[in-house]
Amino acid sequence: MSRRVFSENPISPASVVAIGDSEAHHLLHVLRVKPGDALTLFDGAGGEFAGAVVGKSRNTVDVQVGERLPVERELPFALTLAAPLPKGDRARWLIEKAVEIGVARLVPLQTERSEAGGAKGGDKLQRYIVEASKQCGRNRLLEIAPAAAWDEWLAAAAESRRWVAHPGGVALCETARQPLAPTLLAVGPEGGFTDAEIAAAVDAGWDVVGLGPQIMRIETAAIALATAATLSAVR
Repeated sequence: MSRRVFSENPISPASVVAIGDSEAHHLLHVLRVKPGDALTLFDGAGGEFAGAVVGKSRNTVDVQVGERLPVERELPFALTLAAPLPKGDRARWLIEKAVEIGVARLVPLQTERSEAGGAKGGDKLQRYIVEASKQCGRNRLLEIAPAAAWDEWLAAAAESRRWVAHPGGVALCETARQPLAPTLLAVGPEGGFTDAEIAAAVDAGWDVVGLGPQIMRIETAAIALATAATLSAVR
């Protein structure tokens, strides 16, 4: 399999696309590509393209685009995960694993016990998404949505599967094999959801699910819940 490369610019067949920034740096100084080298291109909008290096400069690599390959590696339903974003490498780990599992949208969640100064959006988080997508073969980029307060998130689409992770909730084995449907997930902060927040979730029609007797960190709980949500799609 040829090296996967992300293009920030939309790609069309039979064109020449200029790859720049960190992608070009990796191609030029790590992989040391040369004209004729085969690449696989994607632009985050779905599908991927065959390509070959046709030129390079100090900061860019020019790639001749070939045919579009209708390759999709997405889940057969939309999976959205809401969680307070932890700081530093923990946020990176959460994003990388969410991409690998197939999460389509990640919503930074604001709850009563959320810590101030969690991971921020921007170029750094976007780079984590691109790198994880290159590694796992996804051709659509995970979206990081605007932050949402707990009451906003509870009002999300009622026709979806909606799970909130909380100690004492229904065992995941009893809920994970529900019929496929758009799925919304919620994981609380380090201190957990308050009783009032869980009561509000129940009143709004959310299913409260348990992740076992252990107390998990945000990123562990988020990935455990997202993984459970995919089980009915991969059986």
